[in-house]
Amino acid sequence: MFNRTDRSMISVWWWTIDRSVLITAMVLSVVGILMVMAASPTVALRIGANEWHFVIRHAVFLVLSLGVMMIAAMFNEGMIRVIGIFGLLAMLVMIVLTLTIGSEVKGATRWISIGSFKIQPSEFAKPCFAITCAWLLSLWREERRFPGWIYSIVLLVMMVFLMVMQPDIGMTILFVMTWALLIFLAGMPIGQVIGLAGIAPIFAYLAYVFLPHVTIRVDKFLNGTNDQADIAMESFSHGGFFGVGASEGVVKKYLPDAHADFIYAVAAEEYGAVICLILLICYGFVVLRGFSHAQKSESLFRTLAIAGLTLQFGLQAVIHMASSVQLIPTKGMTLPFISYGGSSLITSGLTIGLLIALTRRRNTHDKRNSMAQPMPVPAPHQTPIPQGGVHG
Repeated sequence: MFNRTDRSMISVWWWTIDRSVLITAMVLSVVGILMVMAASPTVALRIGANEWHFVIRHAVFLVLSLGVMMIAAMFNEGMIRVIGIFGLLAMLVMIVLTLTIGSEVKGATRWISIGSFKIQPSEFAKPCFAITCAWLLSLWREERRFPGWIYSIVLLVMMVFLMVMQPDIGMTILFVMTWALLIFLAGMPIGQVIGLAGIAPIFAYLAYVFLPHVTIRVDKFLNGTNDQADIAMESFSHGGFFGVGASEGVVKKYLPDAHADFIYAVAAEEYGAVICLILLICYGFVVLRGFSHAQKSESLFRTLAIAGLTLQFGLQAVIHMASSVQLIPTKGMTLPFISYGGSSLITSGLTIGLLIALTRRRNTHDKRNSMAQPMPVPAPHQTPIPQGGVHG
């Protein structure tokens, strides 16, 4: 695409990024538009809209997502910190607004309506939370007197409280798991990590007891009476290995959110286990590449930020796919780059863009120049002066 001798900013950027992650994101984007074309017309007609309603909107969001991804991929480390910190503060304000003026959909208030569009602030808060916690914890380890781990706990408690108030248990799990990974990688003693892990089941039980939304879903999962999950499971048996063909599936007619929460099931029926395996490979590849870069990074901030963003991207995909095959209760979580949803799609682009920016090879040009230049040699008439001055 660019000549290696070209020293322009775009060319240098191109040859220093992990292009395999960028290409994988592009592949997922193409698959996503095909899946929305297959799953959304039935849903659109059911609500009285044009059959291409969701396809057109998804295409618009996809263009925005790819634009955000390419812009974020060119950020430097300082810009990423600023965006993470101020972005999180802005999203905290917007999440609070969702609880007061937000739109309620299926018993949850997660969206703010702006005209015909709905924004889900918690989606944008995810990468900002990972970046901000990575910065706080890296300062804690590098400057012993800075209580970054305390500030990160305060942020976590705020996010969990706001997510439970919406309620959004799936997003709560993402925030908790992100923080748990980062605090572990930052060097919290293993005894404290085990102690915190032991608290998690207690909070899970309290959520089951006091949140009716969680109680209903868990009971349906344990009793095997979740109609949506049962229908989604049928898609895998109908599709077989190669699927029934594009737009030939029937399961999507009975799933209320076939284009979003259960799009993996639609893919299984129409394109078979082949497309499911391809998606698994794509997500798994991004996760492996991300953790590999995190392990090799010489900066603690980059290590933590890359690991946090990678975990969020992979765990969201796992939650979506696991709920589609009844391994866990349904969570109403989108599949990155595949499901319909503007906030989710743009956030997926932002996450991959930040990963590409953080995993760029550093100082390649400077190292090449320093190796090419000879070391300075003192002039013959110069004689080193001993420490302490001249004695005579």
